[in-house]
Amino acid sequence: MSIKKRISCLAVALAAVLSCSRPASGPGVDGLVVKKMPADKEVSGFLSTYANLKPNPEFESTVSYVSQDPVRNIHKYVAVIVDPPIIYLAADTDEKTLPDRGRAALVEYFQDAITEAVEDAYPVVQSSGPLVLRLRSAIIGVTLGPAMPVGRKDDKSLERAINIGKVGVEIEFVDSETGQQIAAVVDRKNLGEGTALSSIDSSREEKFREVTQAFDGWAKRLRDFLDSAEELSKEDVARTERTNFPYASEPAAK
Repeated sequence: MSIKKRISCLAVALAAVLSCSRPASGPGVDGLVVKKMPADKEVSGFLSTYANLKPNPEFESTVSYVSQDPVRNIHKYVAVIVDPPIIYLAADTDEKTLPDRGRAALVEYFQDAITEAVEDAYPVVQSSGPLVLRLRSAIIGVTLGPAMPVGRKDDKSLERAINIGKVGVEIEFVDSETGQQIAAVVDRKNLGEGTALSSIDSSREEKFREVTQAFDGWAKRLRDFLDSAEELSKEDVARTERTNFPYASEPAAK
């Protein structure tokens, strides 16, 4: 999808929530969830487990995990469910001040970006199954700017700018039936430095472009991680060869 089309999608998403009243914290009528980062923690607690994460030499500022279980590994799955992302505000941010209009737009746009990133590797479905993954994601470390001065506000301004300059993402693929973690990544690469969403006015294109480019960047890194995770290990290659050519290593019959 082109940058201009993505910008348009974000503008439409923002405009769509103008007349809706949503709680700023917890699940709202739209099912979106907002939580807060634990104080003095670099991770949110969103992932089902962090125990298996290790630094990933292929991705800066990233720790990750990919299951090597021959029965439960990412190569076995054929489809994916993409859940709506959860927003985690910075620990010192008051969740009651998060603008409703911007909250829904960020979630909808990021979900669209990561869906597009994975859908040609795994068809996106709506129902769980024995060979279906569930993609869970969180946008962590969102902060808010000061209240917009009355004299500078118009009907398209957000009450406060939503800052994604220090945002990271936490993503995991779990078995859709058992919830077992199959792969996970915590990406703290700063792709949105200085970026903030402060208005639903699509004519202010540069700000929209900055937000969309940041989210597209995280989505691309997710796809790159997925591609690297899907590369068969030497053990997987040997297992596949034994399965496909069970007699290849046996001496020829005399």
